[in-house]
Amino acid sequence: MDPVNRPEEAWRLWGGRPAAVERDEAEDLVRAKMRIVVFGANGRMGAEVCQAVGGQADCEIVAGIDLGDPREAGLSADVAIDFTHPDTVMDNIAWCVDHGINAVVGTSGFTPERLERVRSMVGENPRVGVLIAPNFSIGAVLMMHFAAQAAPYFDSVEIIEAHHTAKADAPSGTAAATARLVAEARSRAGAGPVPDATTHETPGARGAEIDGIRVHSLRLPGLIAQQEVRLGSAGETLTISDDSRSRASFMPGVLQAVRWIGSHPGLTVGLEPVLGLSQGR
Repeated sequence: MDPVNRPEEAWRLWGGRPAAVERDEAEDLVRAKMRIVVFGANGRMGAEVCQAVGGQADCEIVAGIDLGDPREAGLSADVAIDFTHPDTVMDNIAWCVDHGINAVVGTSGFTPERLERVRSMVGENPRVGVLIAPNFSIGAVLMMHFAAQAAPYFDSVEIIEAHHTAKADAPSGTAAATARLVAEARSRAGAGPVPDATTHETPGARGAEIDGIRVHSLRLPGLIAQQEVRLGSAGETLTISDDSRSRASFMPGVLQAVRWIGSHPGLTVGLEPVLGLSQGR
């Protein structure tokens, strides 16, 4: 083939790539980068997010915003990442939707009522995508998926979650979401209530109950995030567990969600759709 029809070969023969071409390609790369604003940038998860996003060739952080900072610094963003607090996250989402900024949210504390409020917000600006996930650890998402698959085949299911002592909510969003998924899977399969002969109980001894599934919460120094789903029938038990030993374990899921949300408007709940496991709407 004629070198003229192969630009790279032609440039090599003619002494290198023209400076104007290199400059144009560099400008195209800058324009192609996703602009990211991080809410909760000074928190433990937020700092980890900033480090992870800052290391990506296709992303740039335009603002890191914490409590009391003006949100306007993030107006040029394509995507907002929120790891803040249940008391502030709804205002952050509303601001993003109002300004046409897609959002990836890892803050916990989302009840079905809160999710409906977000769905209503997004309905006012249907071009915006909001993804809310109780957990961005790919291992934890797979644990939830496997637990829902296994639950109809066992008589009993209980969930134990353990987190660091600074966590604001109990049970965790992951545990609550797991309980709902497990209960839904059992209901679809026609499984009956989980058996429990307890008649006398010190309040809280049997944990919280979410859709008929018992959930137990531990808070200890030295932990990041752990969860076990224990299933039992006559003669056997099955334990499905995930242990996040570092906040870095959440970053691959966050980055996948950031790259995915721009082409998926509306409200998405859970990381499962990003991983191709379910629709999650």
